[in-house]
Amino acid sequence: MKDKIIKKIEEYDTIIIHRHVRPDPDALGSQGGLSEILKQNYPEKRIYVVGEDEPSLSFMMKMDDIKKDAYQGALVIVCDTANEARISDSRFSLGDYLIKIDHHPNEDKYGNLIWVDTNASSVSEMIYEFYLHGKEYNHFKLTEKGAELLFTGIVGDTGRFLYSNTTEKTMHYAGELKNFNFNSADIYEEMYKVPMNVARLNGYVLSNFNYIDPGVGYIYLSKEVMEEFQTTPTESSLLVNTFSNVDGLKAWVFFVEEPDQIRVRFRSKGPIVNTIAAKYNGGGHPMASGATVYTIEETKQIIQDLVEVCK
Repeated sequence: MKDKIIKKIEEYDTIIIHRHVRPDPDALGSQGGLSEILKQNYPEKRIYVVGEDEPSLSFMMKMDDIKKDAYQGALVIVCDTANEARISDSRFSLGDYLIKIDHHPNEDKYGNLIWVDTNASSVSEMIYEFYLHGKEYNHFKLTEKGAELLFTGIVGDTGRFLYSNTTEKTMHYAGELKNFNFNSADIYEEMYKVPMNVARLNGYVLSNFNYIDPGVGYIYLSKEVMEEFQTTPTESSLLVNTFSNVDGLKAWVFFVEEPDQIRVRFRSKGPIVNTIAAKYNGGGHPMASGATVYTIEETKQIIQDLVEVCK
């Protein structure tokens, strides 16, 4: 599969790299890391990264501003996006050929060429593996910025190597990336620093989350609460693991009210939750998923669904 992707890359003069909406460190790390690899090893090609900017991750990279015409005859690569509907920037479909690189379950099989590895901790890990393959057979080089982006993506999707998706290979790759000249302490500080308003909302979440047997936690953050703490839905969603260490908790869900929908974030310590997310316009990993609903009645049904899988 890596050889097939390299062959396609070599066929095109323009390559445009996408990822999912509301990007996290792995989305940007894999997108930016792949861009750095291609720019370094194919300097004659036009390489672009596109999608909406995420202010909280602006330290990682900035997006390119390109016109629709750039997609004519272009190769499009989408990183870290399970569902076609969640690809940031709908122009991805205007390209000549589409490659999907992902580590979520491959339920939405979009793209002309698909590389999915559900055993990978992150797509950033997959991109580093792609670089290693290219290094052996095509003399690929990796820039310090590329290494920093891939390391940041791995750190983000493994929760600083605390989550169960962290494997021996993950640690080995992260160790190799650490040999590049970047400051990992600065990355941690940027990734995990919290504005005062978000810190205060964190206290509210700890004081107001609900717990019901057999091990289900949940909280609903309304527009009024977020206005009180002057936080955005994106900032509020980052607090999904605030009460994750509560004794007896098996799975939990965050409901974040937006102007036209309710964002749903699932997390679990064992029970499978992506099957629930799939029922509500979402999906993701077995123990970390997202969905979208539109009514309070649907949030109540989600809580009942969580109770059932936790029994």
